[in-house]
Amino acid sequence: MTAATLQPGFDSQAILEQIRKRTAFTVAAPLLILAYFTYTWFAFDIPDLLERARPDRAVILATDAVAHKVHVTKDLRRGGVSVAIEGERTATYAKGASPDWVQIRGDDAVVDLDEGYLIEITGNVIQFTVPDYGVIKVTATKTGVETELPPGDIPEWVKDDPRKFDARPTLDRRVQVTKTKIEVHNYFGGWENFWFTFNSPLHGKSFGELTSLAMSDERIDPDQSNLSLIVDEFLSNSDWQHGAVFVALFETIMMAVLGTLTAALVGLPLAFLAARNFTPSFLVRLGVRRLFDFVRGIDMLIWSLIFIRAFGLGPLTGALAIAFTDTGSLGKLFSEALENIDNKQVEGVRATGATQLQRYRFGVIPQILPVFVSQVLYYLESNTRSATVIGALGAGGIGLMLVETMKTSRDWENTSYIIILTIIVVILMDQASSWLRKKLIEG
Repeated sequence: MTAATLQPGFDSQAILEQIRKRTAFTVAAPLLILAYFTYTWFAFDIPDLLERARPDRAVILATDAVAHKVHVTKDLRRGGVSVAIEGERTATYAKGASPDWVQIRGDDAVVDLDEGYLIEITGNVIQFTVPDYGVIKVTATKTGVETELPPGDIPEWVKDDPRKFDARPTLDRRVQVTKTKIEVHNYFGGWENFWFTFNSPLHGKSFGELTSLAMSDERIDPDQSNLSLIVDEFLSNSDWQHGAVFVALFETIMMAVLGTLTAALVGLPLAFLAARNFTPSFLVRLGVRRLFDFVRGIDMLIWSLIFIRAFGLGPLTGALAIAFTDTGSLGKLFSEALENIDNKQVEGVRATGATQLQRYRFGVIPQILPVFVSQVLYYLESNTRSATVIGALGAGGIGLMLVETMKTSRDWENTSYIIILTIIVVILMDQASSWLRKKLIEG
């Protein structure tokens, strides 16, 4: 019994043809996707990228983003052993005030890295005791280093080079020896000196102590109150540059706000010229629409480079780049919203004897206001992130500081700090825009 006899109203041949087409598509689609990924695998040279990938380097950078290290350094030319946070001269421990895991005896030292990892520095020789491996002896010479390893295979964490010895048995322990210095790195969780610098009179004080100082009449600095001193020491922190970061963040926000508002104020009147029901002239509509396509067709980064060449570095170039790009995008969205308005409301306002401008004000604007507010606020959120990228090209703001901290792995915790602040600002902008949208649209 055929499908035609069961359901005489249906064309069985057409149904079978549709089934064949769907079956062919179901089979062809995965093959096309597989072919595409195969092509991109070789076109983008993925095997070579995977071969050159450094996951160990990524792990180290991730560690540096949330931790800091203390350097124990012996200068083999001048003599003497120093202990400093991140190797900074301004964060060097005074003599006799070293951490309890470092024992300094004249020009020699014993460094206890915990869990059985022990380093003894005697003259130009170190003995590095590694649990489950043995003792590594390294001697610094006038031409390089000489290494004596325990018998057996050399572990992957040891880089034995005649010019430099480098051992990192764990992620938080590292030893480096060259002909000029011996250096030990010991990692600790947290950001170092985040609130105050090492040489600040407020360094190491707890929140309770700072609160007591802020309310105390006895001043640390006779020229300013304790509260003013606390704020000043925090903002002028030379390691974290809180004051400069906050100013740069404010520049980024202002860049996004100025660019977005300029685009909205310019795009709205141009949208009337691009809307079919407001501008009868085809040539005028065509010209304005092509203008929108032109300014939004060029990426914001390209506009930023153009304005940097024209006006130099600074936040103004970033604001202009945002304004140019978003004028096209917002103008196109506004013109489409204008073409879909209800003309009955406009006619109702016209019946009262209102002028052309009043018809726009009371008959058109209330209809497109939800679209206007929603799109402008959405673009403002997006442009806050875009302003960071534009700033990295030279427009200033937080983006430029972000690039500066990423140039070396030494300041990777500063990079994390700036990224976290940027995310917080984006979240706050999202919450503020949601509140504004609700107030302006719902009342």
